[in-house]
Amino acid sequence: MSFTLHGQGVSGGIAIGRAMLMSHATLEVAHLTIPPRMVDKEIARFEAAVATVKRELEAMKASSAGHAPAELGAFIDIHTMFLEDPELADKPREIIRERRCNAEWALVQQMEHLVEQFEQFDDPYLRERKFDVVQVVERVVKELLGHAGRSLLKAAKGAKEEALIVVAHDLSPADTIAFKEQRFASFITDVGGATSHTAILARSMAIPSVVGLENARALIRDGEQLIIDGTRGIVIVNPDLRILEEYQLRKNQIELEKSKLKRLKTARSETIDGIAVQLHANIELPGDVPEALEAGAEGIGLFRTEFLFLDRGDMPDEQEQYEAYKKVVKGMGGRPVTIRTFDLGNDKDLHPDGLANDRVKTNPALGRRAIRLSLAEPQMFQTQLRAILRASKHGPIKLLIPMLAHAHEIDQTLAALEQAKSSLRGEKVAFDENIQVGGMIEIPAAALAVGLFLRRLDFLSIGTNDLIQYTLAIDRSDEQVANLYDPLHPAVLMLIAHTLASAEKQGIPVSLCGEMAGDPKLTRLLLGMGLRIFSMHPSQILEVKHRVLKADVSDLAPTVRRLLRLDEPAKLQEALEKLNA
Repeated sequence: MSFTLHGQGVSGGIAIGRAMLMSHATLEVAHLTIPPRMVDKEIARFEAAVATVKRELEAMKASSAGHAPAELGAFIDIHTMFLEDPELADKPREIIRERRCNAEWALVQQMEHLVEQFEQFDDPYLRERKFDVVQVVERVVKELLGHAGRSLLKAAKGAKEEALIVVAHDLSPADTIAFKEQRFASFITDVGGATSHTAILARSMAIPSVVGLENARALIRDGEQLIIDGTRGIVIVNPDLRILEEYQLRKNQIELEKSKLKRLKTARSETIDGIAVQLHANIELPGDVPEALEAGAEGIGLFRTEFLFLDRGDMPDEQEQYEAYKKVVKGMGGRPVTIRTFDLGNDKDLHPDGLANDRVKTNPALGRRAIRLSLAEPQMFQTQLRAILRASKHGPIKLLIPMLAHAHEIDQTLAALEQAKSSLRGEKVAFDENIQVGGMIEIPAAALAVGLFLRRLDFLSIGTNDLIQYTLAIDRSDEQVANLYDPLHPAVLMLIAHTLASAEKQGIPVSLCGEMAGDPKLTRLLLGMGLRIFSMHPSQILEVKHRVLKADVSDLAPTVRRLLRLDEPAKLQEALEKLNA
């Protein structure tokens, strides 16, 4: 029987193959009461299981070196940090001692408590780290129960190795490494989102992937034929011959186009009428640099530093941050690197002494986050600013400040930067005295009053993901209103156009680093609006460059000006289709 499942496409392309189901162990464990004399032995059993899993992760990282994407090693590091975090390493021991219970039950209770905390996070990347918590705990529980450390893949009989599609409830980095030697066409999961590690790994490996399917693991059987449309987020199970032939044709066309796009890597990025357009990469980890260079990125337009602050009980010190920033700057070989100060919310208060505030905000998206949190924690902010300044001696760095809304926030940030510079001068530490400072335009107030920022900053970067969220009052992670998240809403386009036009008058460069920058359907629109610096995921660069090379801005600009006067969604969409024809 043929049927279709719908999820979230997180890595584009089409895959056709046979299902290979991955076993999924539940974390339903029995609650046992143990006698007082057995408590110490139970704690020792828990500690032994944690130590074993830690050794397994270290061995997996060592065995994958040089053979797997850099992201895999980074996610294994995250899992290892979870194992070492007091919330998982110490709290279960306290529960065992206080409640005289078995280790499995104590660990799962603590896991559920942590998952609830992660679900309160505003930041999508942070929120989806709850899956990492579950995966780490699952490995320890398996060890406690005497099961094999790795989840097993059940390969369908007769399935060709290169046509395997992994179907799982969720995939951990360790799971992926377990079958890294195999060639597989795709993987799909019941859970996860655009910023889950499954999605990040899929994009880094250029594998079509759909996540958030909810019941795929239960509905699909081993060996069934699947079509995965990673662009539209569709999974077709047991397609009929007509559908199969249609998708095979589309798959061949996509592969042919990808092959052609690779020829553009060294091509100069400019329009038909000779206007230069800069194409930069967004990265989350130092290990993303090779992929950015391979795609022909002219620089790093957005280095999200949040990964340094995630999944740990303390703050990374100045040296650790400096080493990470230096690695990116040196890796880019003289190309500019824009480093955004960390953009985390007050839903997970971070303090220099590692203490956490357990208060839960009613709406953390509107609370003390990003630059607001940095200014409220001056010691933490100084640590990051000093690390960034120190790294600036190795190559061109630009400093980007997130979520600005007020002039005094810029003034306070510049004062904090001068304080960091002064302290480094006193220590005779070299840095770029003229480091450029820019601001994110991601709050409607900032876009409407952009003159405040143009008079104080060296450059601007439009963060469309949050700008759309705040303009339309829509939580982009809420599935119930996801259909209302519209980058082509007239209000959103007016804010972007106003920012670009105002900056052009002042001669201030503006980049766009949200998802809109990497959408080739919007390239001509943005060029016509005046955008000249795009920053996107490395995998999107060549396709956007292809659109740039075929664009004539002298023709586009007047057409786009007329398009921006439209306020009916249907007419606007029709005009956009004509623009791309």
